[in-house]
Amino acid sequence: MKSLFTAARACLDAATPDDKPALTLAMAAAFARGELATDGDAPPPEPIRMPGRPARPTLVHPRDLPRRGFGSDEGRAAFIHAVAHIEFNAMDLAWDAVYRFRGLPPEYCADWVAVANDEARHFNLLRARLRELGHDYGDFDAHNGLWEMAEKTAHDGLARMALVPRVLEARGLDVTPGMIVKLRGLGDNATADILEVILREEVAHVAAGSRWYRWYCARAGVEPNARFRELLREYASGVLHKPFNTEARLQAGFDPEELVALLAAAN
Repeated sequence: MKSLFTAARACLDAATPDDKPALTLAMAAAFARGELATDGDAPPPEPIRMPGRPARPTLVHPRDLPRRGFGSDEGRAAFIHAVAHIEFNAMDLAWDAVYRFRGLPPEYCADWVAVANDEARHFNLLRARLRELGHDYGDFDAHNGLWEMAEKTAHDGLARMALVPRVLEARGLDVTPGMIVKLRGLGDNATADILEVILREEVAHVAAGSRWYRWYCARAGVEPNARFRELLREYASGVLHKPFNTEARLQAGFDPEELVALLAAAN
């Protein structure tokens, strides 16, 4: 039986917008068929580095990305490209969660392989929509913020579960409903329909982060809400922004007391 860790590494190394989602979907299907095993004798993960990336998009600082409205086809294409870039990174984040952090319950790997599978589908949907608008992935500049957080938390599974799913990905729960409303108002139901799918499935992804964050906290004997606030101050000061999608965050494993404290700390 092949190693799940080897499969995860292959998906991380895949570099093109064709190869990464295709290999992700294939490896997730193989895992679902029971063809990939977590090898207890596998060597430790290699030091973190940049995963496979195409030559384009060019990666720039977030402040150097132009602000575009939805009022033109170009503006909507740039927005769709930005979301597609998030999903491209999200495949790597899910596979890195599998590859990087070992010795965990089997349900942990099952959760993150399922997340990788979803992110690959999301990317393919958005890329197809981009092509309908006369563009493709790589046509606009992008930033590397998601992967930079993966590098910062490579040493600590607890911090990774707190900060990638429960901060960066949870931001999508807050902003996506408004984007859907704007797109439907412009008559772009095709894009809005894709975002509806992504929003629904991202709730489950953030919930997986919440579940394994609390698992790590229980194992370490730390109080999760207080530790989460400490991690925010250490790694992600100024990242939380109001308003929150309270309903979605509750579904994704945030508790009411926690949300009150986070809202008080948010900008």
